Amino acid sequence: MGDSDGVVSTRRRRATLLAGRAASVQPADGTSAAAGGSSDTPEVSTDIVPGQKRERSLEAVGRSTKSEKRKRSNCDISKRLSCHKTQESLLSSASGFSNYRGILNWCVVMLVLSNARLFLENLLRYGVLVDPVQVVSLFLNDPYSWPAACLVIVSNVFIMVALYTERQLSKGSFSELVGILVHYINMAILLTFPAAVVLLVPSVTPVGGAVALGTYTILFLKLYSYKDVNMWCRELSTAKAKKLVRSLSCPSAQHFSGGDHKVCYPGNLTIRDMYYFVFAPTLCYELNFPRSSKIRMSFLLRRLFEMLFFTQLSVGLTQQWMIPIIQSSMKPLKEMDLSRMTERLLRLAVPNHLLWLMFFYWFFHSSMNFTAELLRFGDRQFYSDWWNSETVKYFWQNWNIPTHKWCLRHFYKPLLRRGFSKMVSQSAVFFLSAFFHEYLVSVPLRMFRFWAFLGMMAQLPLAWFVGRFLRGNYGNAAVWISIIIGQPFAILMYVHDYYVLHYNEEIG
Repeated sequence: MGDSDGVVSTRRRRATLLAGRAASVQPADGTSAAAGGSSDTPEVSTDIVPGQKRERSLEAVGRSTKSEKRKRSNCDISKRLSCHKTQESLLSSASGFSNYRGILNWCVVMLVLSNARLFLENLLRYGVLVDPVQVVSLFLNDPYSWPAACLVIVSNVFIMVALYTERQLSKGSFSELVGILVHYINMAILLTFPAAVVLLVPSVTPVGGAVALGTYTILFLKLYSYKDVNMWCRELSTAKAKKLVRSLSCPSAQHFSGGDHKVCYPGNLTIRDMYYFVFAPTLCYELNFPRSSKIRMSFLLRRLFEMLFFTQLSVGLTQQWMIPIIQSSMKPLKEMDLSRMTERLLRLAVPNHLLWLMFFYWFFHSSMNFTAELLRFGDRQFYSDWWNSETVKYFWQNWNIPTHKWCLRHFYKPLLRRGFSKMVSQSAVFFLSAFFHEYLVSVPLRMFRFWAFLGMMAQLPLAWFVGRFLRGNYGNAAVWISIIIGQPFAILMYVHDYYVLHYNEEIG
C-alpha cells in the first residue's frame, strides 16, 4: 500500500508540472494548449491563471490610486496650511509687470468722456464750423500763381547743383576747397531764398509758406548729409584704405534682400540715387540703404487710410474747437487783465496737445511708413518710446529719431572731435534746433517774436533740473507737462498775435 501511495503522489506531481508548463506556453488568445491539438498533456483548465493576474493588476492599481489620493490629500493640506509667498505688487516697478492695456483703455475712455461735454457745448454755441473749402484756400490764395507749390518745384535746382558739385569733386575737376565753398553757398541760398519769397510775395499764405519752408529745411539737412558722406568716401579713397572703403560703401549682404545691387563710390553719384535719398524718410545719407523684400499692399493701404483720416480729423478739430477759442479770447483783449488772458490761453492747451499727438502719429507713423513701404526703405525706426521719457534729454532723443540721428552724426560728434565739451556741443545742438523752430514759425507768419527760439533754449535748464531733481514717474510727469504747455503753447502765442495784427479791427 505504501508503494502504491508513493506512485500516485509522484504522478500527481508530474501532472501538476506538466499543467504548469502548458500554462506557460498558452496562446495569446486565452485558449489552452490542449485546444491547440496537444495530446500529450492532460486536459487541465488554465483560465484561472490570467484571472489571477487581472486581479493582482487591479489590486496594484487600487493601491496606487489610494497612494495618489493620500498624496493629493497631503498636498491639499499643505496648501491650506500656507497661502503666502514672496512677491511684489503689480503696480510697483519691482514686480516686472508691464501689461497696462486696460488702464490705457480706461484713460482713453475718460479722455473722450471728459471732452465730450466741451464738444457738445461748442456745437451748441457755434454750430458746425467745419469747411474743407476754406482749408484749400489757405494753400491756394492765388490759384493762378500757386507760389508755395512753385517754391517746392524750384528746390530741384539746389538738388542738381549738389549732385553736379559731387560729380566734379569725384573727377578731380574741383578741389576740396572749391567744392566745400560751392556746397555752402548752395545751402545758404537754399535757406534764404524761400524765406525771402515768403516774406515779399503777399499771395503766399502762412500754411503754404510753412509747408514750403519745411520742405526746404528737410532738403537742407539732406544735402548737408550728402556732402559729408561723399567727402568721407573721398578721404578714405585718398588714404587707400580699401577695406574701410568697402565697409563704408558696400555693407555686408545681411543689409540687402531681393538681389539689390550694391553701390560703391563714385557709382552712387547718379540722379536715381540722389532722388531716392531725397524722397526716402531719412535725413542721413548712405550709399546703400537697407531695403525690404517687397511692397505690402495691405500695409500701404492702411497707412494711406490713416493719413486721410487724421488729416480730416485735424482740420475739423482746428476749425470747430481751436479757432473759436482763439477768437473769443481776443475779443475783450483791451480790458482783459493778464490772469484772464493766461487762463484763456491755457484753455487752448488741450486741443493743441491733441493736435500735436495726431500730427505725431500722422507724420512719424502713417506718412513715413507709407513712404518707406512705397520705396522699400528698410529702416522703420522713426521714433522710440518717448512717452516713457523720465528726462527731457531722453524725450528729444527718441520722439524724432531721423533728426536725432542727423544731429548726432553731422553736428554733435564732429564738435566733440574738434575738442568741444559735451555741454557746449549739446548747447549748440539745442541752438540749431531753436533756430529752425523760429525759422519755420516766424517767417510764414511774417512776424518775429522769438518765443519759439526762447522756448527751445529753455529746454537746457529744464533738462538739467528734471535730470537732477526728478526721477521715475515724477520725471515722466514733468516731461508731459513740458510737452503740453511748452513749445505748443509758444506756437499758440504766435497764432494769437497773428490774429491781433491782422484781424484787430474785426475782433476789436
